[in-house]
Amino acid sequence: MAKELIINQTLNETRIAFMDNGAIVDYLIDRVEHGGDNRPIVGNIYKGKVIRVLPGMQSAFVDIGWARAAFLYVDDAYIPTLEEQREMAEKLRIKKEEEEKARKKMDTIPDELSTLSESVDMTLRPDVKIEDFLKEGEEILVQVAKEPISTKGPRITRHITLAGRHIVYMPFIEHIGVSRRIENEDERIRLKEVIEGICQEGTGVIARTVAEGQALKTLKADYQMLSKIWKEIDRAQKKAKASALVHTDLDFIQRAIRDITDQDVDQILVDSKTHFKQVEKFINKYLPQMKGKVKLFGGDVPIFEQYGIEIEVERALGNKIYLKSGGSINIDQTEALVSVDVNTGKFVGKRSLEDTILQTNLEAIKEIAYQLRLRNCGGIIIIDFIDMEREEHREQVYLSLLEVLKKDRAKTNVLPISNFGLVEMTRKRIRDTLTRVMCESCPYCEGTGTVKTVITVCYDIVREAAKTIKKSKGKKLYIYAHPEVSSRLCGEDIDIIESLGEVYNKQIILRAENNYHIEQYEIIGQEF
Repeated sequence: MAKELIINQTLNETRIAFMDNGAIVDYLIDRVEHGGDNRPIVGNIYKGKVIRVLPGMQSAFVDIGWARAAFLYVDDAYIPTLEEQREMAEKLRIKKEEEEKARKKMDTIPDELSTLSESVDMTLRPDVKIEDFLKEGEEILVQVAKEPISTKGPRITRHITLAGRHIVYMPFIEHIGVSRRIENEDERIRLKEVIEGICQEGTGVIARTVAEGQALKTLKADYQMLSKIWKEIDRAQKKAKASALVHTDLDFIQRAIRDITDQDVDQILVDSKTHFKQVEKFINKYLPQMKGKVKLFGGDVPIFEQYGIEIEVERALGNKIYLKSGGSINIDQTEALVSVDVNTGKFVGKRSLEDTILQTNLEAIKEIAYQLRLRNCGGIIIIDFIDMEREEHREQVYLSLLEVLKKDRAKTNVLPISNFGLVEMTRKRIRDTLTRVMCESCPYCEGTGTVKTVITVCYDIVREAAKTIKKSKGKKLYIYAHPEVSSRLCGEDIDIIESLGEVYNKQIILRAENNYHIEQYEIIGQEF
């Protein structure tokens, strides 16, 4: 199966698609606003200033020099002492032993890396309140954990992590971890032993998926590089004043290469000569095993069109996705959750109704998983499968869903299908959704997705005209409205208008305004 990283670069926009056998596995987009871009990027480290502590929410707002204050939750704000960390680690060990049997039944699809709080299980920390250890006006070192989404500011943490190619370095947390995507138990044990041998007391390391099979020399070099970077950050933050950026993570393209690609990638295609040289230099320095895989795209057709990516992105911006069988899925994103509805559509099957329903649901699963990744959907997701009467069919659909979600880099939690045919799941929110990045609310319907019908607007006008005509002193009443509305008032509803004029002895004059919104109208009574 061919794995390709496709990079499209224009003046103020970079788009990256990771393809696996022709299908988009990851789609990333980065835009630089006019005048530059100072958005807090995940991984960047700031010296921030606490501007408000909220005991009721056990959180705080921190000024990191951006337009909106960053959000800091108590679990991300509290750094346990070394003694507390070791007590927490022992509690976690006991907890894992007790849950080992249940763990096999957990319907959790792991992400490539656990978050730090998941790794050390901050639920086992001492019972402390944020107001006890964090004060307004205090200057603290923080790292961006989540980029700003919609109207929310960035989410930050005091649990600093530095990601290398093979490991993640943690200067404040004593913890040895291995990516949950490495399933071979012998390899997990080996990696832990290797890391324990190179890790200094009081610091922690998580081995990434690409660390599998790597020698001591490679992992040690990664550790030494990251610990050196941390020393430089520590020196910089001591000299800096809040709110200041003290460490910048890799740029957009470099982070994508570091986090997405692996040694199995067949090629990295870049359509910009400038960025081709930069990518090649980065690969030669940090990923020598991937030398020769970077290629400059020189086709006449734009690179994203050549690989069919443009079409897939356009599909992802719509609500309705048609399946090959004739069925369809509807995806609606709201502030609270993402709803997915599966429909049979034109698909009638060949055997029975139950078989038709099962086949449609199974086909929909692959498309749903694909669309969730492509659209960057996060938070609560509700999938409304077509009702299945047989328990074995429900189980088959559920297991199939778990299987396809294993390919997702974001962590997901999935509950079994309910009696109503619904699946409740969560997907880790990594970044803003594709629609929020590329679209805005329609100025016509203001994001509702609907507008009033012509007849509804006509009756609104009639009611409003009845109120206005009573107060009007003059003999004329002017109604300005959209042409379709005016046409109906002059046609099917002309008797209502004439009746209103006769009752109040007024002349009602209708005017069509081509530049009016369908719901827009104006009623003006003559004042003399």
